[in-house]
Amino acid sequence: MNTLNFPDANVWLALFWSRHVHSEKARIWFEQAGEEQFFFSRFTQITVLRLLTTEAIMGKDTRTMAEAWNLWDRVWADQRITFVPEPDEIEKPFRSFSRLASASPKVWADAYLLAFASASGLKFVTFDRALKARGIDVLVL
Repeated sequence: MNTLNFPDANVWLALFWSRHVHSEKARIWFEQAGEEQFFFSRFTQITVLRLLTTEAIMGKDTRTMAEAWNLWDRVWADQRITFVPEPDEIEKPFRSFSRLASASPKVWADAYLLAFASASGLKFVTFDRALKARGIDVLVL
């Protein structure tokens, strides 16, 4: 079976950075995935590049922008990884996932990524257990 995976930015970061708290878990999943495919969106790409260059996240492993691009290029060389554009049908699921009765600024990105995966027919892969209950195909590592 050829599963179409849409990892969130934190999963990608764990694959890029060996000192990430979940790096081993992410690498085991990725290595066992065999011929499965893995998709970046522009949003997850920018987020990973931003995190790689953020000292508060990376500490002494902080990368320059050029170094972040070099890491990206090494990962991008894997034939199982590709870019997927934003689906035209994203608006309805995005609104559905983000219509909460609370003021939850951190939910916007999660709602967008869930909507992106749903509208694209992709499995959303995350470390965030709370997203499992959102009603789409979610794999929590």
